[in-house]
Amino acid sequence: MQLVIRENYLVKSIFDSVSKRCSKEITESYSTSFSLATRMLSSEIRQDIYNIYGFVRLADEIVDSFHDYDKVALLDRFEDDLAYALTEKISTNPVLNAFQETVHRYEIDKEFIDAFMQSMRWDLSKKVYQTAEEYKNYIYGSADVVGLMCLRVFVKGDRKLFNELKSSAMALGSAFQKVNFLRDLKNDYEQLERSYFPNINLRELDEASKQKIITEIEADFQKGLSGIFKLPDAAKFGVYTAYKYYLRLLKKLKRVPSVEIKNKRIRVANIQKVDVLARSYVRYRFNIL
Repeated sequence: MQLVIRENYLVKSIFDSVSKRCSKEITESYSTSFSLATRMLSSEIRQDIYNIYGFVRLADEIVDSFHDYDKVALLDRFEDDLAYALTEKISTNPVLNAFQETVHRYEIDKEFIDAFMQSMRWDLSKKVYQTAEEYKNYIYGSADVVGLMCLRVFVKGDRKLFNELKSSAMALGSAFQKVNFLRDLKNDYEQLERSYFPNINLRELDEASKQKIITEIEADFQKGLSGIFKLPDAAKFGVYTAYKYYLRLLKKLKRVPSVEIKNKRIRVANIQKVDVLARSYVRYRFNIL
């Protein structure tokens, strides 16, 4: 009997290991910049960030990429599987199996997960965000709460530190998302028919409108940076690297004429990403963040 129990345990541990590898593979396949920054985290928390990214990436792919399928049905199934995973602490979906482990280990709030899924729901039906309130609510669900999930991991259960850094983590999440919006403007507007920025005509995006968006992002970055300094050492370098990468991308978007942003996706070359990493490491190593 004990031998059977041991064998069952070993089989489950293999599945758990495979689940985590799936989340890591998703991270590395979909985002070279995020995976590079994640590698700079301490090994004790790195896998949990892969698990969170794998979850949000999979949900995002359902609403953004699976155009030849019934997205509503797919998201319904995904959300049902998510609920089962969070309740039963297991899922036959490897990504959800890995995610639920992180959720339970760090007591990630269900409210964060629900807010994220709500934003994914909006992506299925809502095309234009006309008011600042709608825009703020979408950013909260699609980005801020992802920052808060990661912060739960970074502080490793320290509720006091979590509450202290909560607003800066949300600001950093907002900054990253808004940079993505500006970078992906052509695809979002032309292919997905989405317009996230309120009171801005993306069809005729001009320099003044672009600068308004950038000024808003810069304010988020400034608020987010103050929290990075207070993160535990296990997380500080990785988050700082991500911050520097997105800041580099924002500076490039700032230099590119608005007409080009409308017509092509702006990228940071891989060699520049390596340069960001090297410079970030020097500053981190000499404690001059």
